[in-house]
Amino acid sequence: MKIILKPQLLWSHMKSDSQCRFCSTPLQHTFCDLGHTPLANAYVKKEHLGREEPTFPLHVYVCDNCLLVQLKEAQTTPEGMFSDYSYFSSYSASWLQHAKKYTDQMTQRFSFSSGHQVVEIASNDGYLLQYFKEKGIPILGIEPARNIAKVAIEKGIPTHIAFFGEETARQLVQDGIHADLLLGNNVFAHVPHLNDFVKGMKIILAPEGVITLEFPHLLQLMQQNQFDTIYHEHFSYFSLLVLEKVFKAHGLELFDVEELPTHGGSLRVYVKHQESPRKIEQQHLQTVLDKEKKAGLDKLETYLSYAERVEKVKTSLLDFLHQAQKAGKTVAAYGAPAKGNTLLNYCKVTSSLLPFTVDLSPHKQGHFLPGSHVPIYSPEKIKEIQPDYLLILPWNLKSEIMEQMGTIRSWGGQFVVPIPELEIL
Repeated sequence: MKIILKPQLLWSHMKSDSQCRFCSTPLQHTFCDLGHTPLANAYVKKEHLGREEPTFPLHVYVCDNCLLVQLKEAQTTPEGMFSDYSYFSSYSASWLQHAKKYTDQMTQRFSFSSGHQVVEIASNDGYLLQYFKEKGIPILGIEPARNIAKVAIEKGIPTHIAFFGEETARQLVQDGIHADLLLGNNVFAHVPHLNDFVKGMKIILAPEGVITLEFPHLLQLMQQNQFDTIYHEHFSYFSLLVLEKVFKAHGLELFDVEELPTHGGSLRVYVKHQESPRKIEQQHLQTVLDKEKKAGLDKLETYLSYAERVEKVKTSLLDFLHQAQKAGKTVAAYGAPAKGNTLLNYCKVTSSLLPFTVDLSPHKQGHFLPGSHVPIYSPEKIKEIQPDYLLILPWNLKSEIMEQMGTIRSWGGQFVVPIPELEIL
C-alpha cells in the first residue's frame, strides 16, 4: 500500500457564506458562544510563550432546517490542526480496553476473518487496529497526522496518510481496497465537509459491508452540560435524528445503535448500504430516537435555551478557584485534554489560579496549555507539591484517574470534577 504524504485539503470545498455543512441552509441561530480561543490542541512550547497565539471564534450554531449543531466554516487549515497532532490514543488504559472489547465484539457479531478487510478512519497510533491484526484480519489505517501515523507504521500497522473523503476513497478502491468493516471512533465530529466524507464511506464500503461510527451524543452534551467537548476540531455535534437524514441522503441506512458510556455518553451507530439485506434493529433505533424527541431535540427552541447552562459552570468554577486561593489552598489539575482547554479558556482561567497540570503523555509534558499557559508536568509532580485539590479536566476518565492518583488522599487531598456541575469528591 502506498503512503500519500500530501493530505487533501477538504477545507477548499467549504462554502464561504456560512451555510449548514449538510443541507446548505444559512446559519443564523446561536447554540452557544464560547468566545475567541486558541486551537484546543495547539500546545505551546516554552520558547514560544512570548509569541502571540492565534485565536478563532468558538461560536456554535444550530441549523433551523435540519437541526445539525455545528461550528461555521473552518478558520484554519487541516495542516494547522491535524498534520502534527498531540493526542495519542494509546496513553489511556481505559480507551485501549474499550478498543479491545470492540474488536472482539465486531469479530464475533459479523464473523470477520482473514478473508475480510478492516479499514479505520483516523486510526491514530494503531491503538485499535493492533487487536484486529492479532486476530489475523487484514487492516488499513487512514490517518492525516504524519507524526502519529509514523508511530503506527513503526508498530507494523499499515497506514495511509491522508484526510478521508471522496477522493481518498476512490484512490483506495483503485488500489483494491473495499472495507468489510469501515470504522471511525471520534472522527465524525472532526469532519469539516460532511457530505464529502459520507460519500467517501459509501464508495469504499463493500456491498455487504458494515460502517460503525462512535461519537459523543448531542443529547448527553446538552443534558450533562458537556460544553467543554466543543472545540475547533469538532465541527458538528450529532443527534440520531440528524444522522438518519445525513445517511439517507447518501444511499446509506442506519441498522443499529448502541449507547456507550465513553466520553460522557456516546453513540455507536451501525450503517449499511440501503440495498444491503442486513436486519434493521428497529427497537434499538426507536429507543434512542424517542429519548431525543422527549428531550426536545426535534424542536429548535430546545437548542436556543442551552447557552444559559454554560454560564453557570463558568461561575461555579471561578468561584471555587478564587475561594481556594483566598483560603491558602493549592489547586492543581490532572490532564491536558482538548476539552480542558475549552473549559479553562472560556472561564479565563490562567496559571495565576491554576499553577500547573500533569499528564501521562510525554508529548505534552514540558509544554503549556494553549491560551491559559498552564504548564504541563509528569504526574510525579503531584506527589512533590501535594496540592489540596486536584481538578480533573478529562472528567470522562475520572474513575481511572481517581484510582491512579488515589495517593492524594494520604495528605488530605480531594478531587474536583467541573462537569456537569462542580463537585468535590
